[in-house]
Amino acid sequence: MAEATAPIPTHRSRQLRACLLCSIVQTPADFKRHGCPNCESVLQLKSNPDRILTCTSGQFNGVIAIVDPENSWVARWQRTSKYVRGMYAARVAGRVPEDVEDDITAQGFSYRPRDETGD
Repeated sequence: MAEATAPIPTHRSRQLRACLLCSIVQTPADFKRHGCPNCESVLQLKSNPDRILTCTSGQFNGVIAIVDPENSWVARWQRTSKYVRGMYAARVAGRVPEDVEDDITAQGFSYRPRDETGD
């Protein structure tokens, strides 16, 4: 999965959003067009504006460019070493909705909020 690359937001992007599950930063249009390159099987953001609003956040701190996820200590620290190359938020405010959290758990994953609040 790490060999793929997410679209890199440009300086013209005004409404960037970060995925609440993996913290990748993209424009709402990229989430709508492609979904989340890391979490699409769980979040199903592609062509779903309501889901984009509830499973991403416009409130995040710091942006980290992950170029080589498998070998980056920053990617390991951010828990993104298994994700695609791209721009990631250091912290993302908010949580996925309860029903989405239940779906994540049902698929055998554990949800850890990206705002460092723990659980």
